[in-house]
Amino acid sequence: MRHNLELLSPAANADIAIQAIMHGADAVYIGASSHGARKNAANTLDEIARVVDFAHRFRARVYVTVNTIVYDREVRIVERLCRDLYHIGVDALIVQDMGLLRMSLPPIALHASTQCDIRTPEKARFLQEVGFSQLVLARELTLGEIRLIAESVDVPVECFVHGALCVSYSGKCHASCATTGRSANRGECSQVCRLPYTLTDDTGKILCRDRYLLSLKDFNASDSIPDLIESGVSSFKIEGRLKEMDYVKNVTSWYDNLLNEYIEGHRQYCRSSYGEVSRSFVPKPDKSFNRGFTDYFLTNRRPTTIASLLTPKSMGEKIEGISMINNGDGVSYINSRGVYSGVKVNKVDGGKLLTNRKVDIPKGVQLHRTYDAEWQKVMARPSADRRIRLHIAVDEKGVTAQDERGVMVRLPLAVTMDVARKSMDYESEFAKLGNTHYVLESYHSTLDPMVFIPRSEVAALRRNLVSLLDWSNLSTYRVDCRRQENRDIRYPLSNLDFRENVSNALAYRFYKDHGVDNIEMAMETDSRVVRMGTQVMNTRHCILRELGMCKRRVRDTFVEPLRISDGTNRYRLGFDCRDCEMRVYFDTE
Repeated sequence: MRHNLELLSPAANADIAIQAIMHGADAVYIGASSHGARKNAANTLDEIARVVDFAHRFRARVYVTVNTIVYDREVRIVERLCRDLYHIGVDALIVQDMGLLRMSLPPIALHASTQCDIRTPEKARFLQEVGFSQLVLARELTLGEIRLIAESVDVPVECFVHGALCVSYSGKCHASCATTGRSANRGECSQVCRLPYTLTDDTGKILCRDRYLLSLKDFNASDSIPDLIESGVSSFKIEGRLKEMDYVKNVTSWYDNLLNEYIEGHRQYCRSSYGEVSRSFVPKPDKSFNRGFTDYFLTNRRPTTIASLLTPKSMGEKIEGISMINNGDGVSYINSRGVYSGVKVNKVDGGKLLTNRKVDIPKGVQLHRTYDAEWQKVMARPSADRRIRLHIAVDEKGVTAQDERGVMVRLPLAVTMDVARKSMDYESEFAKLGNTHYVLESYHSTLDPMVFIPRSEVAALRRNLVSLLDWSNLSTYRVDCRRQENRDIRYPLSNLDFRENVSNALAYRFYKDHGVDNIEMAMETDSRVVRMGTQVMNTRHCILRELGMCKRRVRDTFVEPLRISDGTNRYRLGFDCRDCEMRVYFDTE
């Protein structure tokens, strides 16, 4: 039995989605006109339909994010949106709000968003049983924890492998909502985690000043792809629905190559879409936006460093020498005051950099390139092609075309065939597929070499074969339907507080139906939840561990509780050393 592997790429818009597929994605996820967790990455139905039409040629899938919480007054809007998405052929919806399982929806497949905070086998089994077709696991899990969850369910397991990291468990961050009124669970996160903070103890002693204590490096699971596959992961997700085209092209290509390399030596696996990709560049993930890389908790439950303390901006790629730098590049470094800084290189003159302003670059400091002018020229042009491999066989009665998707069509040779003055090269004529998404992989003919068919007739046959293959592919395309809900299964918890994000009566009824006794409504719907001491984050990131002050290893040199402040808002920190977690509480003066 062969197992499908899916590379899932982000798309801010239709053009980026199409390029993601061209560069090797098996599926894309894209925001609809509303209720996606990235408010600035919304798309019209017409644009999503354009993506669906293109993706399904390669049997790549299109998932649409409807993964914000929903208010009661919006239920009918969301129902209509989901129906429209179903009718244009979207493959699945990625959702957070359990209220959707009580809405009047078409039988479209539902995927449980990372905002559902799936960290345990019990939670995963519950979501499978209530009707989810794919589960997006929490990003904080180790390989062992992922394996336990994958072994506990029958539906595909999806994991992030690359991109920006939220410091809090996804869906469990309420810092933005508490301090600015902009809810991360409504796609409006103000990114308080990317601000500089000063850490003090209860006596006012400053332990760390003006550092990005909650800003994490970017995730990069490149080295763990084989381990993830063997742990049961089948969908590999790249973060970045706000990222630019060049980022998606580059990172998609990188992971496309990694998956193909693994499959080459493990034939029991295959890709979930079709088409051979060729590129005009060699992908390099450090050329795209990154804050430095971490594999987070995949291989180590207590990693020594995962934060980008000096800057929330891109670090780019390390520069090993001036010979690497081009005119027009952007270069970053840490100046003599320990502050991240960047500069544009106007010209490289011998061993000197002529920059657009006067700079303070300490001798021997590590330089990073955050903008590669030559690379950007390559990425701005068409940089990949993707073709469906095609096999054509010709005999005296007709022409048969079969492609790698398993689609087969046959046309009769309804032409008058004369004896040729010389043998004809029909293979080269059938291979003229340049303006289609097919490529001739093999050709076989049992025709007498001296049989003559006019070139115009061969061209007409070729065009008709391509048209019929396209039509047959769409008519045989398999769409997953929503799984049936098991009404008897009980939710793993009997009491829910505001952190479970219940924001409408339908979600409330859903949890009641599954055995939950007490339910507190979401922060977004009840302002009384926001008060001094409210927990606004729960995270496996520990500031003390990051600063080399782990309480399990170093004797305390401070008086708890500790607090962090950005100058406007203040938060109290709590440390659960047994589970190695940090909790952040609203403590604004």
